[in-house]
Amino acid sequence: MADTYDVIVLGSGPGGYVAAIRAAQLGLKTAIVERELLGGICLNWGCIPTKALLRSAEILHHMKHAKDYGLAADNITADLDAIVKRSRGVAKQLNQGITHLMKKNKITVHMGTGKLVAPGKLEVTGDKGSETLSAKHIIIATGARARDLPKAKADGNRVWTYRHAMTPKEMPTKLLVLGSGAIGIEFASFYNDMGVDVTVVEMLDRIVPVEDKDISVFLEKSLTKQGIKILTGAKAGDVIPSDKGVTVKITPKGGKEEAQEFSHVIVAIGIVPNVENIGLEELKIEPDEKFFVKVDDYGRTNVPGVWAIGDCVKGPWLAHKASHEGTTTAESIAKEMGNKDVHPHPLDRNNIPGCTYCHPQIASVGLTEAKAKEAGYEVKAGTFPFIGNGKAIALGEAEGFVKTVFDAKTGELLGAHMIGADVTEMIQGYVVGKTLETTEAELMNTVFPHPTISETMHEATLAAYGRALHM
Repeated sequence: MADTYDVIVLGSGPGGYVAAIRAAQLGLKTAIVERELLGGICLNWGCIPTKALLRSAEILHHMKHAKDYGLAADNITADLDAIVKRSRGVAKQLNQGITHLMKKNKITVHMGTGKLVAPGKLEVTGDKGSETLSAKHIIIATGARARDLPKAKADGNRVWTYRHAMTPKEMPTKLLVLGSGAIGIEFASFYNDMGVDVTVVEMLDRIVPVEDKDISVFLEKSLTKQGIKILTGAKAGDVIPSDKGVTVKITPKGGKEEAQEFSHVIVAIGIVPNVENIGLEELKIEPDEKFFVKVDDYGRTNVPGVWAIGDCVKGPWLAHKASHEGTTTAESIAKEMGNKDVHPHPLDRNNIPGCTYCHPQIASVGLTEAKAKEAGYEVKAGTFPFIGNGKAIALGEAEGFVKTVFDAKTGELLGAHMIGADVTEMIQGYVVGKTLETTEAELMNTVFPHPTISETMHEATLAAYGRALHM
């Protein structure tokens, strides 16, 4: 007889495990199905272990510039094996933490590959064979994987995805990064700090193209100054790996195709949702944009009782977005099952922050200045540089700025964009502000602590209205 639950979650990434925990908190009998490691890609192969790598690179960067702080540090070297070992240790610790949370919340864990075989039925195949689970509601949280190049599948030898780049068999000597989104730029920054000769190729006319143009321009100048070669408006053709390296045919902007040699290539050109062979076609669950699962604002698919969240549905494809969706969907299920005390809130994509942990860091939320104008807003935009901030200068981190975008008619905060030290920790101030529908008045009248880099947030608001104090 099949094990029966109120909710089964297929996938235990930051969307899936959060959905399971919230469902359990609401009194629903809950199970989670995972084919590899609890915590999914984010905790084991993505967000967290990459930040551990980048932290090592940051420490190395500061050690190499010890003289700038009146210190002496000689013969500084990087032990790649030790750096990777630390990163994997961080991932293991968090994986164990998720295991503890499952036990704490009395969530049953089924290890294996899950497939929808009928409405309310999920077949799980693991090392010990197959079993069929039954539930009133099933949440698909299967995530996504790196997109491969059509002509050169990543194999971990010469052609890498982010997963290979996190546990390299050897240190590259000359590295090509294809794609300048968050993943590509973070690995370009990491390996550059490790002393590798790095080149980034981006098809569009600027790097980190989803960010405000001013951010893109500033970052390109900064990375170029650090020694990274950046080719925008460029195309990568054939990728030909060999035992000794990789030959890549690159066409620069306005130039002719040329074969260039690299020791390794990282492919960071997007993601593909993990939706194959999980029963979507058999149950006639509708796709969205051909590949992703189509859902409403609460995670419902077109099939009653089947829900979907995270990287297998509409973007942005970020861990914190998946977690929010997991909470919303779990609460929506509880409400459908008669819980009158829950009030699920659909996701507002205008209030989802984005963070890139290169050096310098990038963080943003809401509309860029260009997008705000395209949407018909009359805008007031203000920028304040870190060089005008006492704490940034004292830290030796005076590179960067904060930019704000306001609706000139209402004063509504439309967007905020930052580049510099620790901005990924500061952006949440603007996210809270946007969620509370803040105007320039509230931000201007907020007292920011001194001395902190966060004072640049205040000054950027003042600058939008011609009132900056330290510029």
